[in-house]
Amino acid sequence: MMTLYSGTFCPYSHRCRIVLFEKGMDFEVKDVDVHNKPEDLAVMNPYNDVPVLIERDLVLHEANIINEYIDERFPHPQLMPADPIMRARARLFLHGFERDLYVHVDVLEKNLHGDAADAARNAIRENLTLIAPIFSKQKFMLGDEFSMLDVAIAPLLWRLEHYGIQLGKPCVPLLKYAEMLFSRQAFIDSMSPAEKAMRK
Repeated sequence: MMTLYSGTFCPYSHRCRIVLFEKGMDFEVKDVDVHNKPEDLAVMNPYNDVPVLIERDLVLHEANIINEYIDERFPHPQLMPADPIMRARARLFLHGFERDLYVHVDVLEKNLHGDAADAARNAIRENLTLIAPIFSKQKFMLGDEFSMLDVAIAPLLWRLEHYGIQLGKPCVPLLKYAEMLFSRQAFIDSMSPAEKAMRK
């Protein structure tokens, strides 16, 4: 059985929990208080951070790597495109999310106040506004099928209110898309009590 060491507030851990629930498989989630980390976490992950996935002798960290492994190990439903070209494009998108969105999420996770936090909010708002028009034309990030890109952005969209990010009228299609993601059973099941409390 797979065991996921998961931060109860951590957006990266949240991604992995979504994938595990989408796959509908047997797994165990061990909640980690990121402010009081267990000593064995540093043994499992040299960066002493969550998420960490353990399956027998395999130990993985980094959300995107964990999620691709789960997707390949349990291919139904498939979350990364089967076609190599589309899969490469999906990986580029995921890389873009890290550089354009989650680098700013990391700032807000450390501190919700100050000039750096305001700059991070503005950067996230601008980047989300750029991708919002996609959802006037299609249901999900890659078209009609739910994919790893939707998994990657869902925890951020859930946390917008918590981070103090308000989106304008151009983002209405994105916000409708977000509500659709939040209504998926796997998303609902993936949330920790702390995450559920983030939105009123």
